[in-house]
Amino acid sequence: MADLKIAKIDVFQLDLPYSGGVYYLSGGREITRFDATFVRVTTNNGIEGWGESTPFDQYIPSHGLGIRAAIAEIAPKLIGLDPRKVDRLNDAMDAVLLGNESAKSAIDVACWDVFGKSVGMPVCDLLGGRTDNPLPVISSIPVADEQGTRKKVEKYRAAGFTGFSVKIGSDPVASAIQVKAALEGQRPGEHFLIDANGGMTVESALRMLKMLPNDLDFVFEAPCATYRESISLRRRTNVPIIFDELASNETTIAQFIADDAVDGVGLKVSPTGGLTKGRRVRDMCMAAGYTMSVQDTTGSDIAFAAIVHLGQTIPARNLRCVLESREMCVGQTADGEFNVVNGVLTAPTAPGLGVTPRMDVLGEPVATYA
Repeated sequence: MADLKIAKIDVFQLDLPYSGGVYYLSGGREITRFDATFVRVTTNNGIEGWGESTPFDQYIPSHGLGIRAAIAEIAPKLIGLDPRKVDRLNDAMDAVLLGNESAKSAIDVACWDVFGKSVGMPVCDLLGGRTDNPLPVISSIPVADEQGTRKKVEKYRAAGFTGFSVKIGSDPVASAIQVKAALEGQRPGEHFLIDANGGMTVESALRMLKMLPNDLDFVFEAPCATYRESISLRRRTNVPIIFDELASNETTIAQFIADDAVDGVGLKVSPTGGLTKGRRVRDMCMAAGYTMSVQDTTGSDIAFAAIVHLGQTIPARNLRCVLESREMCVGQTADGEFNVVNGVLTAPTAPGLGVTPRMDVLGEPVATYA
């Protein structure tokens, strides 16, 4: 299939309500719905590839309107390019707009889907080859009081989850109470990420840590908003720290390694720019000996498919978990073999991402570029 070119790019928009009603983050932030953007890349011979970018407003510097505006700038310049040449495609996107990685991600993932379908291979094999390891999934638990946190952990534990991403606020006393409630009755093999989403100062984070029992087993994710604060905190605690919002591209990862700044990263597909740049970040992190959780800001079935395929390529010693982003959203946008059983799953063997979008849910395109 030598002559394969992008003939058309369609954009779809869908509001995805948060499954828990209101999602509470540090700093008093509240989310009730997610503005999702879906991209369909169609080639000259009719192959379709799909990608999704669903931002988490007030959490990552991107939003739905901005994503679609950036796609409007980028998409016309990609018509006629070979979607299988993913690095060159990313060069072309970067030449049109700097940054805007969440917009580029949806296009990039769709091109990987096309690539896999064109050669009859699943995306994870094209990304370097699947491991034989089942992928542990992790839940996302919003800021809550002691009782609410305990109930959420028990709910996911009963469903077979062994990984828990617990969001905490900026108040050190309330956060310490929440952390202790979350880790109460922790079982062997369970993994806890205590995630402040950059909402703490160094002082408040140190105060919280001082109030916790020394034998609690968890990783502290994204405690502070800035790189300087985060390094300062890491130098003053023996609690493992991983960066999330700060781990946005290859350049930041190179800086982390040079400064010995962190113990691991939360690799988010959309903020990183998709699977092409996510693959580069993965390889740098593996070379540095980092542990990784593969996530996205949130997302429905197509976003989850990209998370799973990238996660399936990471050896067990480096992979902690993948985010079950679908659990956060109301509504199913695609079908595929992504069944979580006893808290784990594996990537499907179907070509491409292995998803079939539900067009009755996605509706008609809000924009088309050809």
